[in-house]
Amino acid sequence: MNNNIIKPVFKKAGEDDFFKDLQKEVQERVLNNSKIQYRIIFKSLALVVLYLAFYSCILLFGNQTPLLFTFYILTGFTMILVFLNGFHDAAHGSIFKNRKYNNWFTYILELFGSSNFIWKKRHLLLHHPYPNMQNWDIDMKQSDVVRIFPASRWLNMHRYQHIYMWFLYFFYSLNWIFIRDFKDVFGSRDNYLKRVVNIPKYEAAKLIATKLFNIFYMVAVPMLVLAQPWYIVLLAFLVMHLSASAFGVMALLSTHVNEDSVFPMPPENGRMNITWSMHQITVTQDFCTESSLANFLFGGFNHHVAHHLFPTVAHTYYPAITPIIRKYAEKYNLPYRAFPLHKAIRSHYFLLKKSGKQENLFVTGEL
Repeated sequence: MNNNIIKPVFKKAGEDDFFKDLQKEVQERVLNNSKIQYRIIFKSLALVVLYLAFYSCILLFGNQTPLLFTFYILTGFTMILVFLNGFHDAAHGSIFKNRKYNNWFTYILELFGSSNFIWKKRHLLLHHPYPNMQNWDIDMKQSDVVRIFPASRWLNMHRYQHIYMWFLYFFYSLNWIFIRDFKDVFGSRDNYLKRVVNIPKYEAAKLIATKLFNIFYMVAVPMLVLAQPWYIVLLAFLVMHLSASAFGVMALLSTHVNEDSVFPMPPENGRMNITWSMHQITVTQDFCTESSLANFLFGGFNHHVAHHLFPTVAHTYYPAITPIIRKYAEKYNLPYRAFPLHKAIRSHYFLLKKSGKQENLFVTGEL
């Protein structure tokens, strides 16, 4: 990887740019409603309490094996809910008006065994400015096991990725906690993150400490407290992560990576011929925006276009913002896309199948 690659710069928006009028209308019609802001505060704090409650139930009722597995699974499910509905908003500074409180809330990720420092750098410095852009969007570039970017190296195993990736997705959170974080901090090969940030040594030490603490309270404490064989507790912990990953990956797969997605390769001089707002709406898609259940579960990930255009706004505003985006998409002929969840996941399958072929079936270059 060329570490001297020039940072992409988007085209300056003109006076007739759709986003200026869109911002103005969203501010006037939606963001002035402070009651919507209170919903995110209550929701995020309530989910943290629920996570702690389900974990307590592991220790209280875990001697009954069916309940042990039930409460581990519920703990994992709630962990994803907290991440999607609370941590993600706090990382964008959108839960509390006071930045300090948002920063405090992001330390919930340490409780889950990861690093809020690493995640925020990945997400805020690489994914959001350059979504779907090769050599920049670290959330799209996971590993050589899967080929998403059209210009990525093709390996023979990729011809089967539309099959094996559905099994590997169950290990998403385990890979994140026990592999990806360490690659970000200590890896040097193909490391997008180190191009934009120097990771302090104390953050590396903290990363290891949080993982040891997570294993201690999630695995060692139940083994010590419960009259269960150690391998049953360990199996319940693994099942928790498998089920949590299956739920969380649904939201992640349905927003940027399907057969219609665009993966631009930035030009050598870094000058994009498209504005930032047009890029965001072109490479992002929504799913299940009319579903109240999806709105609650996915924390605005299903209103992903609104999130990318208004990243510092709490997700509880998005159901009111999305109809305005649709109106402007129709007025300005913008490439806004929204799908039912099952169609988005099906489309991801076809992306894996097509990008797994040796032939390059996608158009790369400037948008």
